[in-house]
Amino acid sequence: MVLFHLSKTLQSPMYLFITQLSLLDIILSSDILPNFLYIILHDGCTMSLAGCIIQFSFFAHAEVSECFLLTVMSYDRYLAICKPLHYNSIMNQSICIKSVIIIWILCFKITLIDSISLCNLYYCNQNIIHHFFCDYEPILELSCSDTSWIHNQTYVVGFIGIVAPFMLIVISYIYIVLTILKIKSITGRQKAFTTCNSHLTVVCIFYGTLFAVYLFPTKGLDILNKVLSLFYTLMTPLLNPIIYTFRNKDFKKATEKIKLSSTWQMRYP
Repeated sequence: MVLFHLSKTLQSPMYLFITQLSLLDIILSSDILPNFLYIILHDGCTMSLAGCIIQFSFFAHAEVSECFLLTVMSYDRYLAICKPLHYNSIMNQSICIKSVIIIWILCFKITLIDSISLCNLYYCNQNIIHHFFCDYEPILELSCSDTSWIHNQTYVVGFIGIVAPFMLIVISYIYIVLTILKIKSITGRQKAFTTCNSHLTVVCIFYGTLFAVYLFPTKGLDILNKVLSLFYTLMTPLLNPIIYTFRNKDFKKATEKIKLSSTWQMRYP
């Protein structure tokens, strides 16, 4: 995020989206990790119901926002490979900033629906969550109210916030693959596909574990659910900087330039 604001060479739509992805990773890690470490050290923790729902709200907002952000990033790759002549006119700075603002507001409204629904439920004496954070299903299990209506609502919200963005990503990559296959030279194909490697890797890790937990629930397999949850709550934020920055030549060059300029200023004030 700092490199993006300091370096002129990183002022492109993709790197703007990467900074937003980094911000979401920070929010997600800050929301989950401290409590997770406390649970490991003390073999459990105590949290108020309001605190639990707040933790879920931040978690849900970060996850849904990442789904939409990965979708916009896939569209960016689609334009760069399939419509290169129209790329600069479509993905200009104004459109990128508006896209980011819309994602934050839209995802806040989507996750607010689930948070309000949880607040309207009645909770009885059961107060133990067998998880390392306050996820949606574990909170519902604490309720004594009829939750059939809220499950139907969850399917609708889940489709809008998770499945629909994934379908758009798949459609984008179908067009990208078809365009790459039309390139005659092998070198040209490799260069075109290289620009999608990082994004495709993150999509596979993020959505793979997300679908495994939420679309294919494994009731009775609590340990498996917890392990899979670790991937999209803690492992993905850990891997994103490695995938998008440490292996990226533009980021390496920008880091070297900033180091050289800072060294020059220190020696010759």
